[in-house]
Amino acid sequence: MVNLQRLLFSFLSSDLPSQVPLRASHGAGPPKSIAIVGAGSAGLAMLKSLRELETISRDGWEVVLYEERESVGGVWLPDYNEVFPPDIPETPLYPLLHTNTPVPSMAYPGFPFPPSTPLYPSHEHIEAYHLRYAQHHKLLEFINFNHKVQKAVWTGGTVEGFWNLTISDKEGLVNHKTFNHLVVASGNNHIPRIPVWKGQDDWLSSPSANHPRKIIHSVYYRKPEAFANQSVLIVGNGASGRDAASQVVGLAQQTWLSVRHDGDPVDGVVTKPEISHFVPEGVVFVDGSIVDPDVVLLGTGYEMRKPFLSDSGELKVDSSARDNSSVQETLATNLRYLFPLYRHILSLSPRYPTNALAFIGLPSYIANCPSDIAQSVFVAHVISEPSILPSRAVLLGELASYEETVRAAGLDPYINGHRMLNGTSSDYQDELLDFLKQMNAIPDDGKKFVEQWRRDIFTYQYLKRGWSRIEKLGTGAEWTKAIETEAQWADLMKRVNEWQKNWEIENGMAFQVDMDLAG
Repeated sequence: MVNLQRLLFSFLSSDLPSQVPLRASHGAGPPKSIAIVGAGSAGLAMLKSLRELETISRDGWEVVLYEERESVGGVWLPDYNEVFPPDIPETPLYPLLHTNTPVPSMAYPGFPFPPSTPLYPSHEHIEAYHLRYAQHHKLLEFINFNHKVQKAVWTGGTVEGFWNLTISDKEGLVNHKTFNHLVVASGNNHIPRIPVWKGQDDWLSSPSANHPRKIIHSVYYRKPEAFANQSVLIVGNGASGRDAASQVVGLAQQTWLSVRHDGDPVDGVVTKPEISHFVPEGVVFVDGSIVDPDVVLLGTGYEMRKPFLSDSGELKVDSSARDNSSVQETLATNLRYLFPLYRHILSLSPRYPTNALAFIGLPSYIANCPSDIAQSVFVAHVISEPSILPSRAVLLGELASYEETVRAAGLDPYINGHRMLNGTSSDYQDELLDFLKQMNAIPDDGKKFVEQWRRDIFTYQYLKRGWSRIEKLGTGAEWTKAIETEAQWADLMKRVNEWQKNWEIENGMAFQVDMDLAG
């Protein structure tokens, strides 16, 4: 069914300027062809960055983006159809979803959210923003909607070759097309990670006095009313688990939240430790306590899979892999980490050139749209001029050094995956652009890619509580109605943070850190 609101927003535009300079004067060469998979924030960033290269118009490059759904937005594009296992919804988005980070931090550089946008808005605002961005930058004409990439196979060697894509349309018609470069921007929140505990089948099959017992993943979660008058155990202390807990608690008979690490409690929800196993009488936790819920809701995240690569043999799936030496000939995933990748972007598989396969949007614990732009500008230039990259051996050495840095922080890089280490997300983006400046691929303007106001957000410990209080007072529109520029959004966040800080001090409230971004 066509969503009228999305159609209306698709005709909106903005006169805001682009911020990131792109310069490509590397000399003429044979035309190249580039396929992008996915029209979420990452795919739009990649498409825009390629379109801004002079090389595209000068040398006649072909750039095509394939999106299997009907519009842009990726995870922010709702799926209103009711879906049941084993089928998977097109998105985990649920009607009550609000952002857990302030929208200025989520905005593409040079393209702020429009006036009157709430600081922590509902998902409709984010969906509309992506449509606006695509319309303003004239990206829609390069996107093939309702086209799914089924397989991608490399033909050639380490120096040259092409990707043979198998693509199906909405009617089920299949065709093949070749490209020199493939950019994967298909998102990371689709295939649910579903843990299995000893004894859970016996528990599921045991009779319950209230409702049929079930275990479901949060990808299927839509409305808290579905859990009314039931007892619910939610597993996972991430954003989806905590959000579901806060929504379900008012309707369920009893709500528990099983967490691996300590975190702030959710009002009215009983916190429990990790699950040990199941018995017919209920769920046993590692501390020996037991509860007997009607529903176990899994907020356990998603598997790092790219089916169109693994189905063709270009991506090896090995859940036990813990180092690069376990995979010599191809790219691999252990369902948490894609490797070997240079800077979470370029595949270092020896099967093809180092700029033949790139990924945009893998990092987490980072502001997506700015990071997507930083990665995309980097990829656009290494595709345009591969000679700016060191050898594969040097890139592998840098990857090994990065993984040692993660281990030095007390983490296993093959478990930590593509999560940014605390305090490094801004530096990561800066380093991508600094590299291009050092190689004279883009002008050196003496500025960092991540503006200071974006860095300052990580110090705003009162911001989210402040906005929550503003919404309870019903004064949000008064704060945001005249906010248009990035500078004004930056000033708004600073004022809200100070306003809340002063109020808490005046009322003798205990200091509490409440930030969802990691710097």
